[in-house]
Amino acid sequence: MAIVLGSHQYGKAESRLVRFRRDSARHEIQDLNVSTSLRGSFAEAHLYGDQSQVLPTDTQKNTAYAYAKSVGIESIETFGLALARHFVDDIDPVTGARIEIEQYGWTRAVVDGAEHDHTWVRAGEEVRTAAITVDGTGDDRHVHVVGGLKDLVLLKSTGSEFRDFLVDEYTTLPATSDRVLATSLVARWRFETLDVEWDAVYASVKRILVAQFATLQSLALQQTLWHMGKAVLAAHPEIAEIRFSAPNKHHFLADLSPFGLENSGEVFHAADRPYGLIQANITRDDASDPGSAWDAGAGLA
Repeated sequence: MAIVLGSHQYGKAESRLVRFRRDSARHEIQDLNVSTSLRGSFAEAHLYGDQSQVLPTDTQKNTAYAYAKSVGIESIETFGLALARHFVDDIDPVTGARIEIEQYGWTRAVVDGAEHDHTWVRAGEEVRTAAITVDGTGDDRHVHVVGGLKDLVLLKSTGSEFRDFLVDEYTTLPATSDRVLATSLVARWRFETLDVEWDAVYASVKRILVAQFATLQSLALQQTLWHMGKAVLAAHPEIAEIRFSAPNKHHFLADLSPFGLENSGEVFHAADRPYGLIQANITRDDASDPGSAWDAGAGLA
């Protein structure tokens, strides 16, 4: 029996990067969390401690900051593509690069009824994500972009059911035809092309997800995710597949009878754990091979 080194990668995780555009009196902000992972023949570093082919993780961090200035951040997808291509094209030992980016939202502070030019309030909504993978060079190059979001907290007070489920001797959950449905959604979608209006597609996908969640009479969170994904793929032929991870944020009706009060679906206990975790992939039957598109780096995006 031989012991061998398997697949490996290394990089700099969670470099916090804030980029301001100050070319006018009205400034703009982009707030990112950038993780880089490099793939290639780094066996010598693992087996013998030979670092001669290893680009330091600190250099990867510095590159992200330098590119934020020199290249700019048109969108997190284009920024990730520029970084990944640099590492693969310009650093000899590197044959593949994975860039994972989270983008945090800010809204302008309002002072005396007007938006302030250089003050913001952190937005409390979702975190936008992107994962860019570049493998190989020339005719053997493969480029993958996965857009997404996380922490999109959705809740509706009715329009959701859960009944006619499997029951055994340990089942205590009552069936219901009217319940609160809530989740903190993670969604990631893989693009078939790089010819994409990244910001416009992101906004559209988010609108579709929210609309489907709100309007569907949900028989289960599983069904809701299916309709969300199907609607996104129907509207966006440039997307090959979409993957969801959705915790079911349970809300239990509070028992107010000891206090002589009737609770007609008005007061609930919001439980943070344990929770149901529903995951699903919705894909086109003719979708391209995802290759390494879903191979995680830091696992942030």
